[in-house]
Amino acid sequence: MTESPGTYALLLRASSAETVNVGGLGKMTVEPGWYVYVGSAFGPGGHRARVERHARGDGAQHWHVDYLRAMTNLDAVWYTHDDERRECAWARCLRERVGARVPLAGFGASDCDCEAHLTAFEAPPSLRGIEAALHAGHPDHAPIMQVDASTLRERRGVR
Repeated sequence: MTESPGTYALLLRASSAETVNVGGLGKMTVEPGWYVYVGSAFGPGGHRARVERHARGDGAQHWHVDYLRAMTNLDAVWYTHDDERRECAWARCLRERVGARVPLAGFGASDCDCEAHLTAFEAPPSLRGIEAALHAGHPDHAPIMQVDASTLRERRGVR
């Protein structure tokens, strides 16, 4: 993962049911299962800075995902180096998967018209399935790479 810009998705796992107050959005019940949060990294430091900040799961609760990270474990990060903003396409693709549900409307989507940039699943979605669907709708889409949480943990004390 470099300082290049692009889109990323955090694959998060919740092992117990909890309720969290997500800032101005209100309360969200986090059920055991898998959550995929989609974001973009176009600021200083690109992917490396943004993903490592989310991966640590500490610090100020600035983004909606910060509230969720406090009660989930990071399993993997999917990302692509791309100068085009594609987070809405990724979020839409995830919402269209069989078994997908939106746990809280507006989550992660305060600067667009998407229903949400967070999708919940009972089992983890397939990266290759997501990538194939994205390439079908966006033939110019760059390949999606994955870094496992264990690799991030080696770099910094990530849970």
